[in-house]
Amino acid sequence: MTKSLIIDPAKVRAAGRVEFPEVPINQYVFDLNTELERYGAEGMVNMLHDMIVVRTFESMLDSIKKTGEWQGIAYNHKGPAHLGIGQESAYVGQATVLAPEDFVFGSHRSHGEILAKCYSAMRQIPADQLEEIMKSFLGGETLSFAEKINYANTTELTENFILFGALAEIFARKSGFNRGLGGSMHTFFLPFGSYPNNAIVGGSAPVANGAALFKRINRKPGIVVSNVGDAALACGPVWEAMNFASMDQFRTLWREEDGGYPPILFNFFNNFYGMGGQTYGETMGYDVLARVGAALNPEAMHAERVDGINPLAVADAVSRKKTILEQGRGPVLMDTITYRFSGHSPSDASSYRTKDEVELWENVDCIKEYSQLLISNGLTTQDDIDAYTEGLTEKLTKVLQLAIDEDNCPRIADGYIDTVMFSNTPTEKMEEGEAEIDLEANPRVAAIARKVRTAKDENGKPVSKMKMYQFRDGLFEAMLHRFKEDPTMAAWGEENRDWGGAFAVYRGLTEALPYRRLFNSPIAEASIVGAGVGYAMAGGRAVVELMYCDFLGRSGDEVFNQMAKWQSMSAGLLKMPLVLRVSVGNKYGAQHSQDWSALTAHIPGLKVYFPTTPTDAKGMLNLALRGTDPVVFFESQLLYDKGEEFEPGGVPEGYYETPEGEPAIRREGSDITIAGYGATMYRALEAAEVLQEKYGMSAEVIDLRFVAPLNYDKLIASVKKTGRLLLTSDAVERGNFLNTVAANVQTLAFDALDAPIAVVGSRNGITPGPELESYFFPQVEWIIDAIHERIVPLPGHTPTSNQTEGEIARRNRLGL
Repeated sequence: MTKSLIIDPAKVRAAGRVEFPEVPINQYVFDLNTELERYGAEGMVNMLHDMIVVRTFESMLDSIKKTGEWQGIAYNHKGPAHLGIGQESAYVGQATVLAPEDFVFGSHRSHGEILAKCYSAMRQIPADQLEEIMKSFLGGETLSFAEKINYANTTELTENFILFGALAEIFARKSGFNRGLGGSMHTFFLPFGSYPNNAIVGGSAPVANGAALFKRINRKPGIVVSNVGDAALACGPVWEAMNFASMDQFRTLWREEDGGYPPILFNFFNNFYGMGGQTYGETMGYDVLARVGAALNPEAMHAERVDGINPLAVADAVSRKKTILEQGRGPVLMDTITYRFSGHSPSDASSYRTKDEVELWENVDCIKEYSQLLISNGLTTQDDIDAYTEGLTEKLTKVLQLAIDEDNCPRIADGYIDTVMFSNTPTEKMEEGEAEIDLEANPRVAAIARKVRTAKDENGKPVSKMKMYQFRDGLFEAMLHRFKEDPTMAAWGEENRDWGGAFAVYRGLTEALPYRRLFNSPIAEASIVGAGVGYAMAGGRAVVELMYCDFLGRSGDEVFNQMAKWQSMSAGLLKMPLVLRVSVGNKYGAQHSQDWSALTAHIPGLKVYFPTTPTDAKGMLNLALRGTDPVVFFESQLLYDKGEEFEPGGVPEGYYETPEGEPAIRREGSDITIAGYGATMYRALEAAEVLQEKYGMSAEVIDLRFVAPLNYDKLIASVKKTGRLLLTSDAVERGNFLNTVAANVQTLAFDALDAPIAVVGSRNGITPGPELESYFFPQVEWIIDAIHERIVPLPGHTPTSNQTEGEIARRNRLGL
């Protein structure tokens, strides 16, 4: 299962030059017979009709935003409307040659992408299937409105369904495609291959890459398109995604039967502006966007500039690129030039560009040019075009009237959002299939079988680390179990494979799994997590790893805006079986030793686990890996070689789960409660020993284990018994999640408290090197001193650290 790629110095040091492939620019040449053979007259006219649909739909939104009405119908739309008026040919040309199983991920300017993709898919799906899709979607609620608009057949009914579902979503209505929780910039319709659109510039690229990875790993049909704007090429996650998709290992290490590269098309709708910044000649330096493909691989990503004003040119290019992707020879890049007549949003007066420039592009308006092409070749007439536009306007008028009806088309009820934040649907197997895992003579499995599963032997003597079942072994067993149970599960991150994973957690998995299920990713945290989001969204289970907690900053958008929010923004239509493993370090100083659990706790939509013992390492990871919610799984590096000190029988051998959100009492007591999570729990237990032996105080020690969700019942019961509470963790004190715990306990058990709650965290400064860590991380004496100074005086105690109220005030004055 391992492979070596020899890097020969004689080869890499040899003199030479890199030759770049030519990048085609606007090479399409129209030939009527060719296009008729491809699409037929009806298909070519349908392209124009779909362009008119997009133009009319967005013109309606533009009018509503600017004037408060359209076709005499008044409405105050408070939400955004980022329009692509002028870009219709680029949307429709792309969608025309995509199948329903092809996925399109878009940007915030995506109404046209949604409509074009849905209309294209509608024409390729049999009528009975269309009817079943509409009847089953949201229990038929969206369909019930579509049926109120005149229709003669299933196709016309489906058009009503698409237009109403999209508009109702934009207007935040319960019958919209995502119950109104996605809105203008986030709506989608999965059955037709319209996948989530993204309000973050470039946000779709790493997510779409993960969906393409899912198709490749699980041998699913179809390609994936990432649509972003030209300005997104400056975004780091976009570059990271393209680099990830271009990794050599897809052809050098993965098996031939695994299919080659992920089938992803990175398409840039190049309208030459990013909001008010002009990418061409101002904020970018590429001249021709397509040239950047040469930076990623020897094939220059098969990059090409395409005239997006002509839908036939776009369709031709996408069709050719799709063939490349289906053959596993991607990824590919398209620079699709287009132009938006509208501003960035309706409030944008376009003062950054001249009227002369806009007029030049209006002279080549895609709808006008394509209409003339069809008319001049006898495929339609102006009267037919006008009649279609008139009929569509009439239909959209009825759609608008239904979508703004406050009485009959309501918004979601108060509290509904709470019901879709998490899916909470644990599953054994995500689909049938071979797990493809080899455990015969696996060295790690054999070694664990011989280990003592407790920290002490039957005589009470410490077990040597070589013979003891450790925290990392619990993680390994949980991973191995789920790899066997779920054939869709894949894991990637920095140094995941032949090195055995960071801190030896994955040692032994290399021998058990093929590359497509366990592989090294680039050192590019945004693409690591973003790919996990797309992989899970597409139907797989992903485990991604950031070697250090501090690297969360490099993947901030993907964790906080993508991983956390898609379940709720989809109104529960999407699930997110994604586990992000994050180690919390020490000894490596200020940029590698921070506990950022509070950051993740602050973001709604994330579950956050923080095990302290080997038993919980296994049980909590089992829990996370069977779930369908996004979990940030924190692991303290100080605990990887810890043995089980609390479970009398040691770490169980079979499968089990730690109950979600439930704290564990590690030591019973009656006088004070000490609670927290992470490695500090072991220092809290030492402090409890000192309190008992030196001061006769009985301390109850509670390991919270979970940050979110967290059941407070056990903690409140303890506080009601002891009347006192100290909370501690290795995170810095300012913004520490335990301050939230303290506030909640004060609310829930105020009458039971005999003293203020004290929180002891690390110093509010940089994490120093290992020689100075005793000045930074909470120590036993800090806990004792905090109890003495802030909770209850300890007889005869002499403080050795400054934990007074005055010291707290002083440090805050200094920002410390």
